[in-house]
Amino acid sequence: MFINNWQLGNLNSQKYHLKKYFKLVFFLIGLLGVLLIGQPNFFGNTKSTEILWDSYGIPHVYGVDIQGAFKAFGWAQMESHGDLLLRLYGQARGRGAEYWGEDYLESDQWVISMGVPDRATIWYQEQNPTFRSYLDAFAAGINAYAQENPQLIADEVEVVLPVTGEDVLAHVQRVLNFTFIVDPQTITEIINEQPQSRKSKGSNGWAIAPERSASGNAMLLANPHLPWADLFLWYEAQITAPGIDAYGATLVGIPVLAIAFNDNLGWTHTVNTFDGWDLYELTLSGDGYLFDEQVRNFTTKTTEIKVKQEDGSLIYQEFTVQISVHGPVIEQKSGKALALRVVGLDRPGVLEQWWDMARAENFQEFQAVLQRLQLPMFTVMYADRQGHIMHLFNAQVPIRSQGDFAHWQGIIPGDTSDTLWTQIHPYEDLPRIVDPTSGWLQNANDPPWTTTFPDAIAAADYPAYIAPQEMDFRAQRSARMLVADSKISFEEMIAYKHSTHIEMADRLLDDLIPALRQEASPLALKIANVLEKWDRQTNANSQGAVLFAAWLEEIDFDTLFSQPWDANHPLTTPDGLANPQQAVAIFLDVARQIEQDYGALNVTWGEVFRLQHGDVDLPANGGPGDFGIFRVVNFYKTPESKNFQAFEGDSFVAAIEFSEPVRAMALTTYGNATQANSNHIDDQLKLFSQKELRPIWHLRQEVEDHLFKHETF
Repeated sequence: MFINNWQLGNLNSQKYHLKKYFKLVFFLIGLLGVLLIGQPNFFGNTKSTEILWDSYGIPHVYGVDIQGAFKAFGWAQMESHGDLLLRLYGQARGRGAEYWGEDYLESDQWVISMGVPDRATIWYQEQNPTFRSYLDAFAAGINAYAQENPQLIADEVEVVLPVTGEDVLAHVQRVLNFTFIVDPQTITEIINEQPQSRKSKGSNGWAIAPERSASGNAMLLANPHLPWADLFLWYEAQITAPGIDAYGATLVGIPVLAIAFNDNLGWTHTVNTFDGWDLYELTLSGDGYLFDEQVRNFTTKTTEIKVKQEDGSLIYQEFTVQISVHGPVIEQKSGKALALRVVGLDRPGVLEQWWDMARAENFQEFQAVLQRLQLPMFTVMYADRQGHIMHLFNAQVPIRSQGDFAHWQGIIPGDTSDTLWTQIHPYEDLPRIVDPTSGWLQNANDPPWTTTFPDAIAAADYPAYIAPQEMDFRAQRSARMLVADSKISFEEMIAYKHSTHIEMADRLLDDLIPALRQEASPLALKIANVLEKWDRQTNANSQGAVLFAAWLEEIDFDTLFSQPWDANHPLTTPDGLANPQQAVAIFLDVARQIEQDYGALNVTWGEVFRLQHGDVDLPANGGPGDFGIFRVVNFYKTPESKNFQAFEGDSFVAAIEFSEPVRAMALTTYGNATQANSNHIDDQLKLFSQKELRPIWHLRQEVEDHLFKHETF
């Protein structure tokens, strides 16, 4: 076939114009594609890492890769809690006094004595290289937010920037090993032979199997109780990236979820009855101490602590730490020294373990992660879509040579290797129950022996030092609610969570009211009448609760009951008044004070006990767990006020049902932010006052339907 010159020229011209046309079409298609693909959820795909903030200030992180997710999570934590996070990291460095003055000196001395900053460097190097890059990404997100939003960060905490992956690990050590396992307040009380303060760090946890669930789906209740400030604040979030889609909460500054669920499984933690530290008394000799009839020298480390003065200048204080074979010396007096030994300091993988727990897809994978034993403490309460439930007494329990739990609560002789533990029990040694015949598990900071009934874990099968044998009133209240309901619905589980019933009232009023009537004075009869009409709860409108709680605060629980706790009757003992006359006399004094302060014995609970923050002032409900209240809220009263203010207790709550799709509701009591410019400080407190949870939006469409803000990286 031949084409002449004219035809060839015409064809070339047509091809030229056609080429221009197709270029224009392809350009427009490409431009449209870029615009569309950049939109959230276009064809289920994004080219960027995103944070979708819902209307309660919960960040839903969608990472294009895992590093991107960690970086975005660091950004999100700064956006919600930036000033707090930087202050916590500064303290974990042991440089709080340098940054903010003498008020932080004791904290710095504690952190440095425990070797936290140096060990953080070691832990950082010991991380799996891939996971180390995730920690670096989290720190990079913190730094990026601060760099792009300097006006939103308080001037006084900017000195901590930039942060590093080592700062993250130092903070984790301070939180877990040197606050939860052992804290300086406890040490001080023991050294000074003071009564130990009420435990403020606690939790409730339930796992309900399909056979006890009204829907036939397994359910999980997560309910930690912590102080509502400082390093104890929960941060609620969702993290989605290749290989993970998990929703839950973590403590501010920690880069992974500590309590979480995914589409297949979930877990929560409670503070368990675990002893992971000991104080050893050493006999000093020369420049050292006696150990196995020989003198050993201390390892000595001297550092300089800088202390910021009011004029901004720094003074330098020399600080020396002596370290024995047991651990650092924290006290020397009269030829003796006390050295502290704490578990977990050689196990740097806790964050990666939590991360992989959230990535697990079934019980076998989840348990394989737990077997690493990098998490130094906390009961694990677990449930999944397949219907499995589990209670694990998770802890790095020292292998001790002798004694029961009580024996190791005191000061231990440190002059012999016989008392020095060097190893921990493996996973297989820990108390654990999977799929009990009862169909339910509970823990309210009681030992593992009372996790369900009929008994599923026998204390006799384990060393006596692992955990005590006891069951306090809150744990009894927890178990009694589960025992009483053979088919628990999701709504009922939430209602039980909010129970303010005082278990101790059921054990005492049958004796107390007759004793008051027998005393027969007008005031005693008045008290008896109020107590008879009382609903035995601490709801906002409960009348009589203020009076009864004030009496309990004046009573010695150890001598109160005529019948002590009995392991053979764990849910009905202790019971009865040991000394009715003394109880009545104390009650009369308390009643006079109540009438003087509030004008009536039947003043409502919510009038006296308040939820106050800024302009928010709401009636409270719930009360101390020591009274046997499942809905735990602790209060304090300032000298200038007659009302009590809530400051700790129910903090993060999540109710989860493994339906299709997963059904979940939650509440973060104090809101999901502390940063001054946030709209989400205390925005959930009204729901808390009303005993309500809010829905968890974990499907992308749900999040988009309740979108507050969208950020792309």
